[in-house]
Amino acid sequence: MQGNLLYAQSGGVTAVINASACAVIETARKHKVRVLAARNGIIGALREELIDTSKESASAIAALRHTPGGAFGSCRFKLKSIEQNRAQYERLIDVFRAHDIRWFLYNGGNDSADTANKISQIGKALGHDVTVVGVPKTVDNDLAVTDCCPGFGSVAKYTAVSVLEASLDVASMAESSTKVFVMEVMGRHAGWIAAAAGLAGKSADEAPHIILFPEIPFDEAGFLARVKATVERVGWCTVVVSEGVRNKEGRFLSEVGTRDAFGHAQLGGVAPLLADLVKRNLGYKYHWALPDYLQRSARHIASKTDVEHAYAVGKAGVEYALAGKNAVMPVIVRTGDAPYRWKIEAAPLGKVANHEKTLPKSFIRRDGYGITEAARRYLEPLIRGEEAPPSGKDGLPKYVRLKNVAVKKKLPAYAIDG
Repeated sequence: MQGNLLYAQSGGVTAVINASACAVIETARKHKVRVLAARNGIIGALREELIDTSKESASAIAALRHTPGGAFGSCRFKLKSIEQNRAQYERLIDVFRAHDIRWFLYNGGNDSADTANKISQIGKALGHDVTVVGVPKTVDNDLAVTDCCPGFGSVAKYTAVSVLEASLDVASMAESSTKVFVMEVMGRHAGWIAAAAGLAGKSADEAPHIILFPEIPFDEAGFLARVKATVERVGWCTVVVSEGVRNKEGRFLSEVGTRDAFGHAQLGGVAPLLADLVKRNLGYKYHWALPDYLQRSARHIASKTDVEHAYAVGKAGVEYALAGKNAVMPVIVRTGDAPYRWKIEAAPLGKVANHEKTLPKSFIRRDGYGITEAARRYLEPLIRGEEAPPSGKDGLPKYVRLKNVAVKKKLPAYAIDG
């Protein structure tokens, strides 16, 4: 194989994105293909800040499989259209040409799929053939086409376990102390993570007693009545709320008025808002929690299924690229629930980019506060199994830090515009 393969990570990292990186590098090495990695995603590609992964030992690369975070750095940066900023595309192709990059794998979510799709369409037009493959990743589980997204299974497991354990704590203290516990989870538009909390309990009196989904407009009066009824019946109440819950007018309950690099509204924390609402209206003592980065970085409790998914899409991504399959993404196809079976297939990037998969109505209970058996059948296989990282003598997980040796630059410096 002539040429180099460039790999980059994008968006919010997960507990298993490095398992995909591990698969990419190990698979490419089997094909005698050198892998360069962009430092901090597409920003590193534009700046010609590239890393030579051939300088890493086989054991270091293998250790990526159980190491959280993004080994090469990630970014939140969305390429504009070629009509809006042709110079960015020309710069990317200049970098690809200078370093003989013939294959580009971009590991990310919705916006990353859009970026990969744009690059796949423009390389040939600008005089440098490059095969582009998107590699799926997102804890939000909102990518179209794929049955599930690598990264989701582990955050789902973390969420369900955390709700189960915290609720045992609340139940212990409810007689004379905390009666309401509110846990906020990620999920701007899609309630997949919130739904995963429902795995913690099966009966009406088991936590979580209330789940608030982005797909269901928030009803303040109904919510307060539900909390009150639960506390009176059970003695306490656990609430799980997605960060993206909106009011009946469609506005985020926790929107703070600023936006990120992708133009998404910045959310400020809905758990304390709901906890205060409960205190003011019902007088119950409360606690709230915002796991934030903890939920997506918890490799110590990662789902084995999720790790296997992440490795499989990375491996398939390289195989597709080397076979010349341009503008595709390896996706997970479920072929059975009991027992759980799955396979990898190629899907066109155009069917993934800028599409968002929300929680189906059939997964949300009719009362809007919990999950259905259909949701449970879908979710349970995704959190199964453990693939714990090795532990050191100090009792902490042994995670790897790569040397990340820089490739010598060949082009003039480049300032990123927008």
